[in-house]
Amino acid sequence: MRLDYRWLDLRTPANQAIFRIESMVGCLFREFLLKKDFIEIHTPKLIGGASEGGSDVFTLDYFGQPACLAMSPQLHKQMAAACSGFERVFETGPVFRAENSNTRRHLCEFTGFDLEMVINEHYDEVLDLFSDLFIYIFDGINERCKQELGRVREQHPFEDLRYVKPTLKLTYREGCALLREAGIEQGDLDDLSTENEKVLGNIVRERFGTDFFFMDKYPLDVRPFYTMPDPKNPKVSNSYDFFIRGQEILSGAQRIHDPDFIEERAKAWGIDVKDIEDYVNSFRHGALPHAGGGIGLERVVMLFLGLPNIRKSAWFPRDPKRISP
Repeated sequence: MRLDYRWLDLRTPANQAIFRIESMVGCLFREFLLKKDFIEIHTPKLIGGASEGGSDVFTLDYFGQPACLAMSPQLHKQMAAACSGFERVFETGPVFRAENSNTRRHLCEFTGFDLEMVINEHYDEVLDLFSDLFIYIFDGINERCKQELGRVREQHPFEDLRYVKPTLKLTYREGCALLREAGIEQGDLDDLSTENEKVLGNIVRERFGTDFFFMDKYPLDVRPFYTMPDPKNPKVSNSYDFFIRGQEILSGAQRIHDPDFIEERAKAWGIDVKDIEDYVNSFRHGALPHAGGGIGLERVVMLFLGLPNIRKSAWFPRDPKRISP
C-alpha cells in the first residue's frame, strides 16, 4: 500500500533523507570523475540486440524491426572510450533487466552508474580508481549528510559502514578459500551464490574489519563474452566485483579490444555476430586497451544505509509485479 501511494510515502522524514542521500551519491560520483578527466556521455537505451547476450531483456517492436531495452551501456561506452578518442567516460541512466527475480535486492529498472577508461599499463589502474571513487563517496556522505543520516536512523537503525583505506583486495581464489575454511563448499572455478557472497562478507568483516572489499580474477566462464581472459591462466579472467555488507554493488573487467577475438568469444556464448556487428566493427578501426564497470545506485544506497529492501531506495520501484504508479 505504501508503494501504491508512493507520493504520500515519500513525505516521511526518513524517506526524504534517503533520497537526499541518494542525490548526494550522484553528485559525488560526478565530482570525483570530472576531477579525473572523465567526460559524461549519454548512450541509447533502444538497441537492436541484447547488450550482453542472454535472454533477460525486454523486447519490443521498433517500426517493424526487433529491438530491446538496454541491459547496460556497455557496448557504447566501450566505443566512446576505446575507439572514439575520449579515453575516460561515464554515464548515469536507466538500466533494464527482464529477470523474474522477486527478491529484496532486484529491480527490473534501476539507475546504473557506469564508467569506462583506457588502460596505460595494467588494468589495476581501474581497480585503484574504483577504490578511490567509493571511498570518496562514503566519506562524502558521512561529511555532508549528517542530518539526513540521523533521520534515516530514527526509522531504520543501522550500523555505520566500516571501510578501510586502501580498499581490501582479495583474489577470487582467496575468497573461495576463506569460504572453505568456514566449512562452506565452494570451488575455485564455480560461480559464487548470493548466499555464499553474504557468508563471505561476514567472514571478511570479522577477519579484516571492513564491510567493503573487492575480489579480482573471476572464472572466465561466469563472466560476459567481452571479458579479457587472464594471460597466465585461461580459466580465469581480468574481472572483478566490489561488495558492501556481503552483496555485490559493482561488476567489471578489462574488455577484449581485438575484434576477431571478440567475435570468437561471442560465438562461444551463442550470440549472433550480426547483432553486434557495429560494436565489432568499431574495434576494427583501432581500439585502445580498456576496462570499466557498472554500479547499481539503489543497491549502493540500500546497503550503505542498511535498509531491508531495495524498494526503499527506489523512487518508484519496477519489479516483476509492479509497473505503477
